[in-house]
Amino acid sequence: MAMHDELTQVDIDKMQAELEHRIHDLRPKLIEEVKVARSFGDLSENFEYKAAKREKNRNDSRIRYLQNMIKTAVVIKRNDEADGVALFDKVTFQDEDGDEETIQLVTTLRQDALKGLISKESPVGKALMGKRVGDTVRIQVKNISCLGRVFC
Repeated sequence: MAMHDELTQVDIDKMQAELEHRIHDLRPKLIEEVKVARSFGDLSENFEYKAAKREKNRNDSRIRYLQNMIKTAVVIKRNDEADGVALFDKVTFQDEDGDEETIQLVTTLRQDALKGLISKESPVGKALMGKRVGDTVRIQVKNISCLGRVFC
């Protein structure tokens, strides 16, 4: 079974734009920086060369990552007619202590827990998908110590 990420077309378009920039703009610049740094002499003590090579390798790694994500992505659409919580919905829920929390369910690519953007693939996201107002949800997260108001 092939691995894939569920992404929106907007996610894929953003990744494609970043990929084009990294291949056509950034990569030639980094290759030139490596050539210039190599010309400074002894490579064993040439910090500029090592730094330039490291940046080029990071960019090449990101290019491979983006290419793989785009190649294996499954395009999903927002379902405005969903019965219950769906992708991109904002959800307010109350924990056992009575504290309220509002999050938005997003694709894995857009997740940012500090901003309340929770992946639909996370334990919280999976538990909330399809639920309706008033439903009770129990979320079990193994091997995690929770501090403060984390979703545990």
